[in-house]
Amino acid sequence: MKKRPDDAEEKSKALTTYTIKLDDAQMEKLRAACEARHWEQAEVPYARFAFRAHKVSVTAYESGKVVVAGKETEDFVQNVIEAEVTGTPRLGYDAVHHPEWFEPHAGLDESGKGDLFGPVIAATVIAEKAAVESWLKAGVRDSKKIVDTQILKLDELIRGTPGVVVETCFCGMPKYNDLMLKPHANLNRLLAWQHATALDQALTKKWVPWGLLDQFSKQPLAQRELANKGAKNFDLKMRPKAEEDPVVAAASIVARAEYVRQVQQLSRKFGERLPKGAGAQAKSLAAHIVAKLGAPALREFAKLHFRTTYEVVAAAGQLGKLPLPEPKERTEWKR
Repeated sequence: MKKRPDDAEEKSKALTTYTIKLDDAQMEKLRAACEARHWEQAEVPYARFAFRAHKVSVTAYESGKVVVAGKETEDFVQNVIEAEVTGTPRLGYDAVHHPEWFEPHAGLDESGKGDLFGPVIAATVIAEKAAVESWLKAGVRDSKKIVDTQILKLDELIRGTPGVVVETCFCGMPKYNDLMLKPHANLNRLLAWQHATALDQALTKKWVPWGLLDQFSKQPLAQRELANKGAKNFDLKMRPKAEEDPVVAAASIVARAEYVRQVQQLSRKFGERLPKGAGAQAKSLAAHIVAKLGAPALREFAKLHFRTTYEVVAAAGQLGKLPLPEPKERTEWKR
């Protein structure tokens, strides 16, 4: 299918290279921002420093000139150089290219879905133009690009912004595990119910005509749940990478902040820090919980439907104490 002329025009507007002059203090802020993201350092002739990430490169010269290049140049300029280094976001640019960001609307996102420990949090944020402008200046962006300490500060900022509505929905770990171990349980359906619940509660406090959800399913599951709750005259849109919208980004921050707080509580309950993710560190800690407290204790901390949980309990020989359904075999994709 041929691209429409306006598609080509929009593509041409996207930044792929960007040059700016910075003073010494700003240069050091930029260096710190790249280091905090654990970017790979590169050797570039006559450069003060250079960093590389998957889709963007940053080169700072002794003259003070900084060159940013790559597919994610625009994102880096907005979220790092303007938000963290110079403090001068391009609100005018955003207002022209993303006018919908500044309309009154709801943003929805979730956190904890892929983490072995802790609940899945759904969050809704409702905001208008003034809030969005202040958040862009403060560096509100997709929570995956922000460290936990900053997440908690931005969550406080978002919740304290006048005229903003914030709602979250989640289950405690025992209830979550009871629901997810039922026959035919489905995490996306549970998440859809959580999203619809948080959104419905937010809309009762402040109605807006539409909302945007970061797409987690190809089916309109959240829309169906919202309809079941009797919501009318509301358009819930969803698409991948919806966190580009500042209100969705705010929801992602709120969801992650609540997840961080819940995991901190669970960590205090167990007596050791529970790691994020579901990798080797999380698996090792799950095995430690089983050895210390027995397999049934995992109900209080971990998602029992994860393959990792089954492997840990099986390895400890405690499936008799915590009977878990055997996970399906992994699909091997052939090239």
